[in-house]
Amino acid sequence: MFAPSQEQVRRFFCEAWSKHQAGMPLTPLEAQAADWIAEHPEYHVDLGDVDAAIAAQYSVEDGRTNPFLHLSMHLSLTEQVSIDQPRGIKAAVGKLAERRGSLHAAHHEAMEALGEMVWASQRFGQPFDGPAYIDRILALATR
Repeated sequence: MFAPSQEQVRRFFCEAWSKHQAGMPLTPLEAQAADWIAEHPEYHVDLGDVDAAIAAQYSVEDGRTNPFLHLSMHLSLTEQVSIDQPRGIKAAVGKLAERRGSLHAAHHEAMEALGEMVWASQRFGQPFDGPAYIDRILALATR
């Protein structure tokens, strides 16, 4: 399992964005990251200074979303959909995106479901419940 440090994750996103802006070649993962960063102009300042990004703290009390966690979740969902793991995620996110008229909006809703499922798994010390996760996203797609 790949487990990068917080600094590595932040450096990755900052460098992907910098390379994208400079028109430099990107790896496939950097290209996916840059696409999601482009969808989030509110994070561009955060990603513009790698040293500040590495040092930044994002607490709930500050009322700011952690851009690196948010973007990492977009990449996680992109990967899940690309390999349809857990089985059914591709169709569920597709259905949600169709319902919302936007893959981006669908991702945001699916990210909430993903966060809830990871939290429950960790809290109760049980494996991630893939079928329940898919059911949650499909339920969102029917609203």
